[in-house]
Amino acid sequence: MSTSESPAHPRFAEALRTLGLEVEVRRFPDATRTAAQAAAAIGCDVAEIVKSLVFVARGIPGAERPGGSEPVLVLMDGSSRVDLELVRRELGATEVGRADADLVRETTGYAIGGVPPFGHRTRTRVLADRGLLAHAVVWAAAGTPHTVFPLDPESVIAHAGAVLVDVRERVA
Repeated sequence: MSTSESPAHPRFAEALRTLGLEVEVRRFPDATRTAAQAAAAIGCDVAEIVKSLVFVARGIPGAERPGGSEPVLVLMDGSSRVDLELVRRELGATEVGRADADLVRETTGYAIGGVPPFGHRTRTRVLADRGLLAHAVVWAAAGTPHTVFPLDPESVIAHAGAVLVDVRERVA
């Protein structure tokens, strides 16, 4: 299937074309907005889903936005949660919180539930949790809440321009 016929969001299809990536983009009639929904539709383990989560970090030295704030994308496996304190320390920020839907769309060009790991409207700092490397293939959103694509995690991380970190919440 050519990228012009791809079910991916047009911006993401263009990013794939620009990167020279040929991936199978799958479209599902039911939403794949959450990691659990995506895993059920694909038939994979929820940990093999890449969550692309946008946060806002405040108090970052040299940040361009007012108050030293900056949107940050965190790539996390679908079965894990982000430890905001670890993200805060990684960035040298004073605080980190979830971005609202407007900031997610402004930053990435996509709605929550369809944010891919790359191909965004603006260049954004990206952190990728090391846990993604535990899988041979991971699945990520292709720009809509109904589309996903598979890729090896090393390529996802590289194309996202991500820094590999340990920001997964540890459970007792």
